[in-house]
Amino acid sequence: MTKSGAMPTLYKICPASLWRAASREGVFRGSEHDLRDGFVHFSTAAQVRETAARYFAGQDDLLLISVEAATLGSALKWEPSRGGALFPHLYGALALAAVRKIEPLPRAADGRHAFPPLDP
Repeated sequence: MTKSGAMPTLYKICPASLWRAASREGVFRGSEHDLRDGFVHFSTAAQVRETAARYFAGQDDLLLISVEAATLGSALKWEPSRGGALFPHLYGALALAAVRKIEPLPRAADGRHAFPPLDP
């Protein structure tokens, strides 16, 4: 949650091919990593760049999926992860109706991912 207690926008980095499959099914059940861990990993605006650098470095054909945390209900849990920071985890499938925005996440000339403006 944000410092004010408001529910933030959450971000999921996803290979485009995996998202296309979810679009056909009408629900996103998660990546291989998500399925192994038992929840869909999300990041906040403050966390998503580090997530990209750590887990998606050098990868192309990615999408940045934006979801309003408030739409996820009680299936969303905030749990400690990297260095004790709280990360949003969705215990269940992501209904595509909850998705607010889908944007390409290309790499810039320096090789890092070039993010669009992010909502807090």
